[in-house]
Amino acid sequence: MNAADADSPAPGIAGPKPPGEGWSRRRWLTLIALVFAAQVGFIFALGERHFAPPRAVANVPQLTLADSSSELLALDDPTLFVLPHENDFASAVRWQTLVAPQPSFRWIEPPGELPLAAESLGAMFGRFMQTNQFAQSPPDFKPPAKLSEPVLPLQPVFADASTLQIEGDLAQRRLLNETEIHLPSLTFNDVLAPSRVQALVDTEGNVVYAVLLPSENPVETLGRTDKGDTNALAFARSLRFAPAPRLTVGQLIFNWRTVPSPATNAPANP
Repeated sequence: MNAADADSPAPGIAGPKPPGEGWSRRRWLTLIALVFAAQVGFIFALGERHFAPPRAVANVPQLTLADSSSELLALDDPTLFVLPHENDFASAVRWQTLVAPQPSFRWIEPPGELPLAAESLGAMFGRFMQTNQFAQSPPDFKPPAKLSEPVLPLQPVFADASTLQIEGDLAQRRLLNETEIHLPSLTFNDVLAPSRVQALVDTEGNVVYAVLLPSENPVETLGRTDKGDTNALAFARSLRFAPAPRLTVGQLIFNWRTVPSPATNAPANP
């Protein structure tokens, strides 16, 4: 065996590492000591801080458990007013001991009321009536009748002209062309029922929608005619109201005055 074979490691066994590869044990121990010293320094540096003491808690709600003697818990008993109870009125009176008061040795008779003389009742009033005379007046069972004349206002049976009546929210708005509206008297041989028109007025005061309403009274329905309804719709669309901030709905009631139609055929002279 030569010298080269003696220096080479045996098969399967690693030889010594060449210098400059990996850390030695001294370097590892030095690194661990430095890390440990750094941790101890951080502990001492951060452990010296004093935190503010916690503030005392005051005015907080407290929970108190009620015992069996609470009156509010006794109200949850379903038999409180049905079955006898130790705290009810009857039980309280039953357990009370009735003690009769003992009279003292200086016993006297209890005071009694004086007897009332029945014959003297009303004597004072009788003497008053005897000494005082009152004027007497004979009763008048048949007083004379008081005559009065009723005052009756004289009103015309029929209206002098056709009129317009405004109802609903539309009555709160002023009619601007009231002087320009002249409702005519319709030529008809009978009385005409009022024409009811429902109108919608815009913010500027113009009637934008007008519809004829049916009558709720069947008698008025028989007395209506197309002549009055046609004129009512025409006059309703020509009305002009004062401006308002919103749309307004109301009813226009036209009460027509009628005049009899002239006779077409004059009666012959005898």
